[in-house]
Amino acid sequence: MEPYSFTSSASMAQKTWELENNIVSMDAPSADSDSIFFYDEAAQAKFQQEKPWANDPHYFKRVKISALALLKMVVHARSGGNIEVMGLMQGKTDGDAIIVMDAFALPVEGTETRVNAQADAYEYMVDYSQTNKQAGRLENVVGWYHSHPGYGCWLSGIDVSTQMLNQQFQEPFLAVVIDPTRTVSAGKVEIGAFRTYPEGYKPPDDPVSEYQTIPLNKIEDFGVHCKQYYALDITYFKSSLDCHLLDLLWNKYWVNTLSSSPLLGNGDYVAGQISDLAEKLEQAENQLAHSRFGPLIAPSQRKKEVSVYLSFFYDVPTLKSF
Repeated sequence: MEPYSFTSSASMAQKTWELENNIVSMDAPSADSDSIFFYDEAAQAKFQQEKPWANDPHYFKRVKISALALLKMVVHARSGGNIEVMGLMQGKTDGDAIIVMDAFALPVEGTETRVNAQADAYEYMVDYSQTNKQAGRLENVVGWYHSHPGYGCWLSGIDVSTQMLNQQFQEPFLAVVIDPTRTVSAGKVEIGAFRTYPEGYKPPDDPVSEYQTIPLNKIEDFGVHCKQYYALDITYFKSSLDCHLLDLLWNKYWVNTLSSSPLLGNGDYVAGQISDLAEKLEQAENQLAHSRFGPLIAPSQRKKEVSVYLSFFYDVPTLKSF
């Protein structure tokens, strides 16, 4: 009875995960559903020669990620805990979209704030790509991914430099960031896909991006570089051919998920969020108190001012209790 219960629960959790992340099934046979899995080497080579992105820094606007690649990246990101991990993505291009078919981890040394690839990682990268081509997988590397455990999906100064270098020599190239801590807390994958602008390019005013909280100790790094890259729209897909591999990988993911509930497993993260909010409140109150009219503001009014200040400068939602 227990194995059945486990299988049933895992299957239900997998379906919920797919619904939460809006994963589109490509089971129905059609020209569009078949073409996404077909690699046209000649068409890709022609696209590389034309380089339409060279004249338009905002050329690529969309990313399509296979459910298998997404789950691989999430499992890898979660395995690192509070340490950043890194890997590469393989796929192709289709007009203004980059399609990610697969992903693989890299043996890199990471810390809680950065991850760096060494010589052995580059050797592994080359060997893996060559072996893939020998096995009939012709997709090229189209980007890299790494994790930001607990502090959101954006590019740091080092990330921006890395991505700029990659776009200079390996176009088309994409940067993906996954937050495994927030993924476990929310149930939905916390992910972002980005491309950097050419050096010296001044982007037009971007529309307001989706809300996310940035820790106080990361705000400066975020603010300095946030105009040097832009986010791409992300969608996910799967096919019946992926189902068996997806089931096997899901069982591994599901076992790890069972071992820790969001409430208990993310206690440190929640405590850190509360501490970070307290620091932002204190800093906002101090800045308002030292402003020209700070001493004249009544305490109740000052709380409202602090709430507005936080929502504007720190991406903290307006506090309803104020």
